[in-house]
Amino acid sequence: MDKKKIYYLFSALLLALIIILVFVFLQSTITYLIDLFLHLDVHLNELILQYGAVTYIILFLVIFAETGLVVTPFLPGDSLLFAAGTFAAIGSFDVALLFILLCIAAILGDTVNYWIGHYIGPKVFHKETKFIKKEYLVRTHNFFEKHGGKTIIIARFIPIIRTFAPFVAGVGAMTYSKFILYNITGGTVWVAMFVFGGYYFGNIRVVKNNFSIVIVVIILISVLPGVIEYFRHRSSKKNK
Repeated sequence: MDKKKIYYLFSALLLALIIILVFVFLQSTITYLIDLFLHLDVHLNELILQYGAVTYIILFLVIFAETGLVVTPFLPGDSLLFAAGTFAAIGSFDVALLFILLCIAAILGDTVNYWIGHYIGPKVFHKETKFIKKEYLVRTHNFFEKHGGKTIIIARFIPIIRTFAPFVAGVGAMTYSKFILYNITGGTVWVAMFVFGGYYFGNIRVVKNNFSIVIVVIILISVLPGVIEYFRHRSSKKNK
């Protein structure tokens, strides 16, 4: 084999190795980022250490997306608010600023979701789409039938329904003047309950001295809605 062929063979092998290394790096990075994004409540400490004050913006965007976009109902909500409150207790956030920003994010998110529902909702209800589960829309619509306008407030405390309630309201379940009142009330109460709940929990002496307790509680809060929904679903099946 002449030198030219050896050179081309070596170059091809080197290129293949580089491509494999880049692929492995990108795959691990993307996996890490997805895990960080979906479990932001659990990874909040490392986010604060890495980004500092920018974390306020990240929290704002996550709460906005969780309440404002029907394609992201899987994002953390309750547990993230509670986690942010507990870290405010140890001085990582200003609790007043945190409360105001996240209230704006929650209210603005629902408002955007309402108008998205107003403009594209009727089409979604009558056909299947890749990004929006019709099952969730039907469940939320049934929730509206049962609870009326109060759905916008009650739904704040129910994952999935929380994301789809303003969307369904925009389809025609509620006028905007009525919706915005429920939206502001529900958003403020929801954020206040979890942020200040986390803040006071984080200020308990035992918790301050053993902050690992916070992580355990955050994990429990994040899985609790799924457990409740599972048993509620089983119960409704039995009743049928």
